[in-house]
Amino acid sequence: MIKIKSAHEISLMREAGQIAAEARAACGSLIAPGITTGELDECARRVIEKAGASPSFLGYGGYPASICCSVNDEVIHGIPSGRRLKSGDIVKIDVGAFYRGYHGDCAATFPVGEISEEAEELIRVTRQSFYEGIKFARPGQRISDISRAIETYTGQYGFSMVRDYVGHGIGTSMHEAPEVPNFYDESHKGPRLLPGMTIAVEPMTNAGTFAVHLMPDGWTVKTADGRLSAHYENTIAVTDGDPVILTVDAQGNCP
Repeated sequence: MIKIKSAHEISLMREAGQIAAEARAACGSLIAPGITTGELDECARRVIEKAGASPSFLGYGGYPASICCSVNDEVIHGIPSGRRLKSGDIVKIDVGAFYRGYHGDCAATFPVGEISEEAEELIRVTRQSFYEGIKFARPGQRISDISRAIETYTGQYGFSMVRDYVGHGIGTSMHEAPEVPNFYDESHKGPRLLPGMTIAVEPMTNAGTFAVHLMPDGWTVKTADGRLSAHYENTIAVTDGDPVILTVDAQGNCP
């Protein structure tokens, strides 16, 4: 069942979203050759807990860390560790914060030092596809209108959208109805959008095939062909007019 949020609930989600966004930004500011993914995890946890919130991901389904930190061909759910980033890598930071009963969820892909032109384009296109998609996050549109806009935009650049994992509703639970795919399926257009719906829109874009596989750790998802993947996500609220991004930092910015 899709949960419609009141104005008060959305204001609480905005607070949770800002904390998640601040943690995402803090991690992004530290990314450089030599830092470990575990150090980024520690940074995010400090930011979240200092704000009086708790990491949404820590312990979720048994997940062992506060962020997902996925490098290069890792699509999502990479587990932070002692792995040191090196110049040329791209790293996806996915972070959630739980505050006053509500979740905020966001992600971005960051370059490590000098990266390839393909990697730069993949990051740029993935981020912009989010904004192309939420142009349709308006009352009366369907979830599939968001999905089609994302896939159409990334397809222009020869990239493909992951099909095994999708965006989602969010609120008092990290994952609520409805699912928000990043690809268009004529047979599953999804519900019409209504004011008060809150969803996490998160394009996961592969440079090669859309196919992915789950690693033996039970969490990390990699591209099937070993090529790069990028991820970008924000929590948004559907309003009577334009959608509102809830996962922005104190200055109203998204990386």
